[in-house]
Amino acid sequence: MEQKTSKQVIEELLMPVEGLNIIDVGCGDGALARMLTRRGAHVTGVEVSPRALVRARSVPPVGDETYIQGLAEDLPSKSRSADVVIFFNSFHHVDGVQWPKALKEAARVLVNGGILYVSEPLAEGPYFELMKPAHDETVVRRRALEALRHAPDVGFVQEKVVSHLDIVTFPDFEAFHDRITAINPETRTAFMEHEPEIRANFERLGQRSEEGWSFRQPTRVFLFRRS
Repeated sequence: MEQKTSKQVIEELLMPVEGLNIIDVGCGDGALARMLTRRGAHVTGVEVSPRALVRARSVPPVGDETYIQGLAEDLPSKSRSADVVIFFNSFHHVDGVQWPKALKEAARVLVNGGILYVSEPLAEGPYFELMKPAHDETVVRRRALEALRHAPDVGFVQEKVVSHLDIVTFPDFEAFHDRITAINPETRTAFMEHEPEIRANFERLGQRSEEGWSFRQPTRVFLFRRS
């Protein structure tokens, strides 16, 4: 599996995006939305978490990007209004019973020939093992991949599947702690219970550099086109 950052894969599979209307579902703090906006896209970030929306909106805009609260299974967007819909490490966070509806919603908002881009971390690799004691997503990640097999049922044609080794970097353990414990209260509790083990794994599994600590994360990217 080739080592490439998620940014590099997006650049290879989606660029150029200038002038395109893009919906970033599960946009988090808006980092991807801002990157795509800098490349000339018109991006709407959709996020269910009020805390994440606060973080996204607190960053000075780089263009005309906007952030709105909403669900993947009920996108607050007009039909045929988007050229690209992106789930970046977010599809497995959708309530499992809603995965078919989330795919149907992506098909609804996309123009004919529009692209659905789904990047999903696999349940393996150093970064997954680091998170596992506090946030074990083994089952949900596997089931999310299985759910993507049904994309053709709602009008998508699978064009590409690309596997790569993403690199996740943190300046220090505290930054990793803050990122993981921001997910939900249950994760914060589990992290506290297993912190000595997690701290030891942080140094065991990570690769240290001038930028901090880096962890490899096997990732699979699916590129669908709305037929």
